[in-house]
Amino acid sequence: VQLQASGGGLVQPGGSLRLSCAASGFTLDYYAIGWFRQAPGKEREGVSCISSSDGSTYVVDSVKGRFTVSRDNAKNTVYLQMNSLKPEDTAVYYCATDGRYGSSCPPPGNYVYWGQGTLVTVSS
Repeated sequence: VQLQASGGGLVQPGGSLRLSCAASGFTLDYYAIGWFRQAPGKEREGVSCISSSDGSTYVVDSVKGRFTVSRDNAKNTVYLQMNSLKPEDTAVYYCATDGRYGSSCPPPGNYVYWGQGTLVTVSS
């Protein structure tokens, strides 16, 4: 099971980025996929999740209305569309899964497989 997050970069406040989480070794649409971020000097926090069981999505309050999570099963990829970015969104973003077939979004502590992160920097 391998996950790879990509799509980070430098963006000005108010700008947009789309992060991708690509999978190898398994079919990603059968598993819940979560997005997390860790800012310098801060603990990692859950940002968003998309379930496998019913396709339901979750975003943390601090990004609600700005971030959207989605799947493209044909590309075996999950996306995190980030709009209206703020400097406080600056962090390394990771995707992860609990590896449970057909699962809904699990508690943050249940994620087992993690991809390498991608750095998002929001700055003017």
